Amino acid sequence: MSDALETRPAERPARVDGSTGVEGTPGSGWEEVQDGSPRRAANLVEVRRLTKRFGGLVANKDVDFEIPYGSIVSLIGPNGAGKTTFFNQITGLYEPTSGTISFDGYSISGLSPHQIVKLGIGRTFQNIRLFKDMTVLANVMVGRHVRLTARFWQSILRLPRVQREEDETRRRARELLDLVGLSRRYEDDLAKNLPYGDQRRLEVARALASDPKLLLLDEPTAGMNPGETARMTQFIGQLRRDLSIAILLIEHDMKVVMGVSDRITVLDHGEKIAEGTPEAVRRDPMVIEAYLGKQATE
Repeated sequence: MSDALETRPAERPARVDGSTGVEGTPGSGWEEVQDGSPRRAANLVEVRRLTKRFGGLVANKDVDFEIPYGSIVSLIGPNGAGKTTFFNQITGLYEPTSGTISFDGYSISGLSPHQIVKLGIGRTFQNIRLFKDMTVLANVMVGRHVRLTARFWQSILRLPRVQREEDETRRRARELLDLVGLSRRYEDDLAKNLPYGDQRRLEVARALASDPKLLLLDEPTAGMNPGETARMTQFIGQLRRDLSIAILLIEHDMKVVMGVSDRITVLDHGEKIAEGTPEAVRRDPMVIEAYLGKQATE
């Protein structure tokens, strides 16, 4: 992968201690310690006592959660457990009722989705949200817009830097299509004409176009046949190896979860009931009860 395009300077959100901090490497969670040397944040994501209420409904309650740098973490639980609500707070679609979310050493609670994408969080959705009447290539290029630096008036005048950015965006989009396994011969096809599994891969490519440090995948194998599911499972592991990014996964297929995860967190009725390695979570009585009912543990 090539280096990220230059980004327009922007005000950084506050660090978790309320300061703006001193970065040893831009956007990589470095904090200044007493001797002046940089220190990296302990985890890429740290969530503390996160609570989200919708009127009288408590969707998430006092959830603590971490994602180490470069790891694959899965968030599982029965339907209605609060998983997507949790996702939506990390990506800025919902604002927490209480609690804190930090990303790469910065507090992101209350930031807009656009600000959060620019900081380095990309996502896909349970229901595919492609621009289905746009080409495959254009869908990926749209995902790059947060990294572009040209001003509107420069685009109108078609200045040389605008053309250079467009050329680089097109080149990067093709690179990502190669990465996700979509042949370039499809780049001029409409997204709606791709097979379902390839539409999922295209959505991942679009999310990767923003150069995220964290990729959130919401039910990436939903609606897939066994062959497509197996290929997607392999693909998720490949993303971590090739891009050195962290991945947060919501997935109902336990074979997928157990096959790719470093750690698993389990929610039930909005609360965290278990956390640990795949093997530890598999044997946890509270997890078995949440999925199968109390009689399964007796």
